[in-house]
Amino acid sequence: MSVDTVISATASLTSPLSLIHEASSAPGWWRSAVIYQVYPRSFRDLNGDGIGDLAGITAELPQLAELDVDAVWLSPFYKSPQRDAGYDVSDYCDVDPIFGTLMDFDIMMAEANRLDLRVIVDLVPNHCSDQHVAFQAALAAPAGSPERDMFIFRDGAGHDGNEPPNNWQSHFGGPAWTRIMGPDGSPEQWYLHLFDSSQPDFNWDNPAVHAEFERVLRFWLDRGVSGFRVDVAHALVKAPGLPAWGGRPDGGNSDGFPGHEAPMFGQPAVHDIYRAWRRILDEYGPDRILCAEAGVDLHRLAHWVRPDEMHQAFNFPYLHAGLDVYRLRGVITDSLTVLNGVGAPSTWVLSNHDVVRHASRFGYNGSGPRDGDGIGPADHQPDTGLGRRRAAAASMFMLGLPGAAYLYQGEELGLPDGIDIPEHARQDPTFARTGGERLGRDGCRVPLPWRSAERHLGFGDGDDPWLPLPASFTELARDAQAASPSSHLSLYRNMLALRRELGLGRGSLAWAEDWCSGSSLAYVNGATLVIMNLNHEPLELPAGHVLLRSAGPDAGHFLASGATAWLRIDGGGTE
Repeated sequence: MSVDTVISATASLTSPLSLIHEASSAPGWWRSAVIYQVYPRSFRDLNGDGIGDLAGITAELPQLAELDVDAVWLSPFYKSPQRDAGYDVSDYCDVDPIFGTLMDFDIMMAEANRLDLRVIVDLVPNHCSDQHVAFQAALAAPAGSPERDMFIFRDGAGHDGNEPPNNWQSHFGGPAWTRIMGPDGSPEQWYLHLFDSSQPDFNWDNPAVHAEFERVLRFWLDRGVSGFRVDVAHALVKAPGLPAWGGRPDGGNSDGFPGHEAPMFGQPAVHDIYRAWRRILDEYGPDRILCAEAGVDLHRLAHWVRPDEMHQAFNFPYLHAGLDVYRLRGVITDSLTVLNGVGAPSTWVLSNHDVVRHASRFGYNGSGPRDGDGIGPADHQPDTGLGRRRAAAASMFMLGLPGAAYLYQGEELGLPDGIDIPEHARQDPTFARTGGERLGRDGCRVPLPWRSAERHLGFGDGDDPWLPLPASFTELARDAQAASPSSHLSLYRNMLALRRELGLGRGSLAWAEDWCSGSSLAYVNGATLVIMNLNHEPLELPAGHVLLRSAGPDAGHFLASGATAWLRIDGGGTE
């Protein structure tokens, strides 16, 4: 459709429109889905041990179906020593006892199917736990053995091999290499771990590693899952020779070290792995999906979602754009343009288990916490009221966009980060590996409040939760919000129902130029105008029926500061 056609179809909107994305009818439920991330240990504790479990997820799945999401994504629940909250897997085909059993998983799947909810599970293929049987066999075997070749072992540098093989650093702080000791106590080779020392990296140059993960995929597909979110999907293959790297450990751009040159990320051979996986998923039908957690720029991200590779990839540039309207516009335009080029939908996300919740991040007018770090009691504190208002506005703006949206558990309640967490209770390995210099991610992982009058706010009625719930969560509990038509939860319910009714996930996008400024941003999706006002003053709205607004009194055709509105435009829209 031409821009001229769009303008004539929206005669009541005097703003010129810049069309960048047309409506889509391509097959695939995942192209427009709303997917809800469940962090199992913090969702609901049904057995009373202070840690969430699969039975707790099963019990509360009706609440998610009522929220009108399409699928649930489960963070790791596999057998694990829990050194990194389950991202250190010791058995990829079993459930950790703290979460339940495989039978509990099957019961959960049956309930999800009854509620017409799809289930996506996390897959962690870059590394495993040092307690995994394969790594234990590697430790017991000699250098150069097939067992060692499952991982990345190297002789050390320097005198007697006392220095790490190269200068790579761990994401969690410190070197990315640990030296092992032989049976007689003498030092031997070093192994690579891009994350914690308890998480050795697999050697994806070894066909045996490929075969093992293809077995894992089939195990969970046979149990009915709808797909996999692939952890650090850009990291599996390392550059030949493991060359030195002077840039950031996470491969982000820095002076003199562009991220695309990082030798531990984005290597071309990684795409052959995902092509093979895609073929396996296709055997199970067209509705099984792969979603990449790949920390690369948008233009490179398109390589992960080509037609024969993954279906989706997380849009981290959008998450990190914050409330900067210029960055947001640029990221949205680039996302849709670049991904349209390979026939893939964009995804949108504002929070997850690795970042400060957006209800806290947006409570700062200046700089807030850095990525991967939480907020402590000694830090500059966010304005909680401002953060919640802006979070609601940002969520409404995001949910109007065409494509798929990911929600993080508790964001529908407007939950902030947990701040008053005692040092002895912190469990993120970043905190320990940096000697407390970095707080880590525990704050965004505190358990959910379900019922305001119950012990531990309904998270569990037994032992104290693994992380303390903030006192402010009492008034944010789900039952308290469900009773209020003006609550954050009610807003999410209304947004998600209206998003489905209007078909926004399958819609188009054109920028409404006259409403895009340094403090506001607006676009048209079909016949719906979405406007976010970040000015200090109310914003007069164009002609049209207000369908929903994120905050503020119903002040006719004025939009409150820090709010978003959806309007039905007289005369049609961009489709």
